[in-house]
Amino acid sequence: MATVEKVKGPASYFPSIENKYGKKIEHWLNLVGKLNGMKHMEMVAWLKSEHSLGHGHANAIVAHVLASKVK
Repeated sequence: MATVEKVKGPASYFPSIENKYGKKIEHWLNLVGKLNGMKHMEMVAWLKSEHSLGHGHANAIVAHVLASKVK
């Protein structure tokens, strides 16, 4: 019997981000992926001020994007 692996880390926020803000997670990942020369918390602040995201949701998106750039 196959077990479903529970999503952990920043990606665990993605379903609630999509539900709350009405846009697919790819939209948010692409926006943040285009931000160059900004530090983590600057990107979080940008999402909060320009797109009215909550701190936890903004932080999860930024953390995911930055982690994927390191690989």
